[in-house]
Amino acid sequence: MSPENSAAEGTAVTVAIAAAGDVVLARQSARNLALDCGLSLIDQTKLVTAVSELARNTLIHGGGGGMRASIVRDGVRRGVSAVFEDSGPGIADLDLAMTDGWTSGTGLGLGLSGSRRLVDSFEIDTVPGRGTSVTIVKWVR
Repeated sequence: MSPENSAAEGTAVTVAIAAAGDVVLARQSARNLALDCGLSLIDQTKLVTAVSELARNTLIHGGGGGMRASIVRDGVRRGVSAVFEDSGPGIADLDLAMTDGWTSGTGLGLGLSGSRRLVDSFEIDTVPGRGTSVTIVKWVR
């Protein structure tokens, strides 16, 4: 099930990710949305950590791209959704990349599997030579 944006939930935030400073901007944007949404401090930290890792992956492995984030609603649940997209080389071995403990040697060392554990919903679409899209959602508990 894919969350849908509601106009009442606020405006989407778009961050171009082309330099290291943009990773910081993505983190700040996610934290602001998490606060507005009412995520607990622990869940804010989990979301922002996942956003940091995925934004860094977008920059380093995808050659840059973007993040779109917004407050979303699914029935009575509210949460923060973030979509990371790049046009980079894609992930050649997604099974390996999603293996716990595997890291490319850069970033926070969480890898994709660590980011997946920090959020409530994690979807990845990647094709070698076409790029990667990762969608995450953290719901208010």
